[in-house]
Parts: sequence; structure tokens; C-alpha cells
Amino acid sequence: MALPLFFGALVFLWPQNPVPSTLKQHIMSNIDLIIEERAADLGHFLVGRLLPFRQKRMVGPFIFIDHMGPVKLSERENFDVMPHPHIGLSTLTFLFEGSIMHRDTLGNEIEIEPGAVNWMTAGKWIVHSERTPERFRRSDLFLHGLQIWVALPKELEGMDPEFFHAEREDIPQWEQDGLQFRLVAGEALGKKSPVPVYSRLYMLEVTSRDKRVVSLGEHLYGESGLYILKGGIQSEGQGYGPKQLLVAKDSSLCAFTMDPDSTIYIFGGEPLFEDRLIDWNFVSSSKETIQAAKAKWNAQDYEKIKGDDKEFTPYPTVGTSLKRK
Repeated sequence: MALPLFFGALVFLWPQNPVPSTLKQHIMSNIDLIIEERAADLGHFLVGRLLPFRQKRMVGPFIFIDHMGPVKLSERENFDVMPHPHIGLSTLTFLFEGSIMHRDTLGNEIEIEPGAVNWMTAGKWIVHSERTPERFRRSDLFLHGLQIWVALPKELEGMDPEFFHAEREDIPQWEQDGLQFRLVAGEALGKKSPVPVYSRLYMLEVTSRDKRVVSLGEHLYGESGLYILKGGIQSEGQGYGPKQLLVAKDSSLCAFTMDPDSTIYIFGGEPLFEDRLIDWNFVSSSKETIQAAKAKWNAQDYEKIKGDDKEFTPYPTVGTSLKRK
């Protein structure tokens, strides 16, 4: 999609039990930033934008996260993101409800369903589209999910494009200490997702049926964030709820209490040290590379998507450039 996906940020604290007063200032200072979802109008769809944020452009290699929906599309409405290009990143689409048909210039045509992971690595260039599948185009459809961009390491920004799709049952899932875990991508808690990532990262779903204390700091690394999809968490007497992204100062200090019937996403990893530029759907450490990609798209000098070659998304004329770290 011309946005991405996602995720929020996380609260990292010492374990909950009585806390010496000498530690309280240190604990509270570990919440570096609280980001509220901000409405973003994509022209065809409203989303809740989490990243980028003016005070935090990236969390680890995660450079763009949008929360789609939940929204009900009537029989007269469809989700149609026309063909558009990407460079320098991997996109991750993860649905909670609904269905999206993905097509790209590598010849992939696959329906994304809830719990599956759609991972497309643009590298030097790829074009894709996302639409309501034909079988749902004349009926009501709920759509809800996350769309995320992960920046590629500088040495891989020009790699050949690749595509990977994992069904729900292919993703590591387990129960531990009364919590349900799912490792969407990367490595964490001694598990590894089959999704072929290109840097050290993690995206972890945690679900609680009952009130539970969560302590994960020893299993995390790099920068981390926690996005609250449903329910809430408690930390040092403060409550946080849905549509909030909490960014941590130190991922090694991760402890909080989850409310009953809650779902959160913890994501992050080792940061990329070079600055990144983002211009529309293009991400790169090189301004010249982005300018060349823009010229290529505006000239429509690229291979078309088989089965979806009648339309395309024009390059927007305003509001596209952001510098990211």
C-alpha cells in the first residue's frame, strides 16, 4: 500500500512489586515518548498514523506504521490502492479482519487474510497494488489491520525485489505465563519467524485474557515500541489505552501489567545508523536514488502488473518529503 504498518511503542519499566523511591525517577524516565494515532487521509481511505512522528522518525528499522480501520466497506465501496512503486524498504501487511488482494510486478497474486504475513521487499524497485478481492466486491466487508514499512540496511537498498507470504499457521504461536504470543517477524524470546527480514528486528503480538504482569526486557534488543491495539496496560500507576504508541528509552527495562482482554504489539530492533530520506513511497539514504525513482515513475517507464495494468497512482505534487533518522 502507499502507506505501509506497523506498530507503536513501548513502556519499559522495572518489575512491578514495591519499588524503592530511589528508583522511581529512573523508572518513569524510561517512557521516552507517547504517540497518539493521527488521522491521515489517503484520498480513498482514512488511517491512524503512528510513524513517522516529528519527534521520532524511526523505531529500530521500522520507518512507517499505519493502523487501518476498523471500517465497514459497503457493497458500493471497495478498498482499491492502485499500482504504485516502492524502493529501499520492505512492506509488511498484517490484517485482523477482512481481505486484500496483493499483486506486484514480480507476478505475485495472493489474497491476504487475517493472521497471515505479507512481506514484500522492494529493494531497487517494485510496483504493487492492493484491492478488495473480486469475491467481496459486491458485498459488505470489514477491514482492519496494520501496514508497516521497514527500511533496508544501506548495503541492501539496491537489492533485487523479493516477495514472501506466510499463512497464519506458519507464524510461531505459543502460550506462556497465561499470555498468548505470536512472533510476526524477526527473532525474540528464543523464537524465529519464517519471514525473511534483512536486519535484526522483532514484531511480537501479546494477548492477555486476564490481568497479567509482563516482563520481557531480557529478551529484547535495540530500540523498542509498544502499540496498544485493544484493552490497555498499566505502568507505575499510569494507564495507557488503545491507539497509543509508547516508545522506550531502554528496551532492557521492559515490565508492565496488561489489563484483561488486551492485545499489544511490541516491535523494534537494532537502529540503522545512516539517515534515511522518505519521499512518497520511496525510502533511501541517497537523494539521487529517490530523484531517479521519481523520474522513472513519472515517465511510466516500468514493467506493468499483470492483471492490473489499466490504472496507476500519480506521484503527488505536494507534501511528500520527510527526512528521517
